[in-house]
Amino acid sequence: MFRGRAFGLLKSLHLMGSQPNLPHKLIHPALTSHVHHCQKRRNVDYRQSYNTGPTSAGGRTLNVPQNKVMAEQELPAVLILDIGGTQGVLENLVVLLKKHFRLVTMKEFLKNKKEMSKKIQSVFVFECRPTIDRELLESLPNLKVIANSGVGVDHLDLKMISSFGVKVTNTPQAVADSTADMGMALMLASARRLVEDTEHFAVDWLGVEVTRATLGIIGMGSIGYKVAQRAKAFEMKILYHNRNRRKMEEEQAVGAHYCEKMDDLLQQSDFVLLVVSLSPETRKLIGKRELGLMKPTATLINISRGAVIDQDALVEALQKKIIRAAALDVTYPEPLPRDHPLLKLNNIIITPHIGTATVQAIRMMAEEAITNMLAVLNGQPIPSEVVPK
Repeated sequence: MFRGRAFGLLKSLHLMGSQPNLPHKLIHPALTSHVHHCQKRRNVDYRQSYNTGPTSAGGRTLNVPQNKVMAEQELPAVLILDIGGTQGVLENLVVLLKKHFRLVTMKEFLKNKKEMSKKIQSVFVFECRPTIDRELLESLPNLKVIANSGVGVDHLDLKMISSFGVKVTNTPQAVADSTADMGMALMLASARRLVEDTEHFAVDWLGVEVTRATLGIIGMGSIGYKVAQRAKAFEMKILYHNRNRRKMEEEQAVGAHYCEKMDDLLQQSDFVLLVVSLSPETRKLIGKRELGLMKPTATLINISRGAVIDQDALVEALQKKIIRAAALDVTYPEPLPRDHPLLKLNNIIITPHIGTATVQAIRMMAEEAITNMLAVLNGQPIPSEVVPK
């Protein structure tokens, strides 16, 4: 099969956890051991102290005051799951972290719990690890901040963490460009049918054009707006639905039109792209009713969280051609079981949550997380704090 030849490199993925070689329909080339998640490399001058000079993450300047260089033994301790391997923090990120912190792996912490528990003031969460539960929080009396590398925090119990007086931060600036790129990549791949099983290319092997099509963006935060900027270059008509309307000048800059009702967006769009955070309000935001409102020629794209879509309803909509196609970078669960009906369909593309899986994005996420941690430890304003609702 053409797809089998073209994507043979993707058969072995470390990111599939305990279920190797899952039959995902992928468009990404050979991947490194991390997942989930064409700018010039940023030269950031980090200092070995609580306080660091200005850094840049995700295209903005993050200001943390400077101070004298501290000796290695004086660096604040940060807890991580591990270094390297299939689940640990990447080696190049470890180098960044070590400039500001003494790194304590979970293995080291558990081995010397009595000694380490009072020294750890920060936890660096990379690829949702380590797991933050009540037992861990109770064992870290001086913990001040949990810095999540990534924007989604649905794996963290914010209210429970807050009850311990601990701050939570994320990295919304660092992920915007790479995730927006992924949204456009999925849109183009689905529109032109780049990933499908076939024995031969018939004369009716036709896709649809993205140029001058109508794009509906649900969730116009930093990532959604970055998608709109890219879509403008394709001369797309851009509709968006968001909790809060953007400023008029921001709308005009990308030619976006606000839809107060999501139903209006669904009915008009050729491509519907989901860029919302997962919350009780957005869980199964797109279900049978919403899919039924979409055009039969429309494509649904999800680069947010898998649980935002009712997957059973999506299977039915794709099988019955209620919508043309779907392209998902996220599913629920991740990875999907081998026998999941979504994996048997030909009008869907599924990638293994790799929206931020670029060299640049992973580094910028670490930089932004470091800046957040240092700000908390220094009692400075926190650039990207996540406050429980």
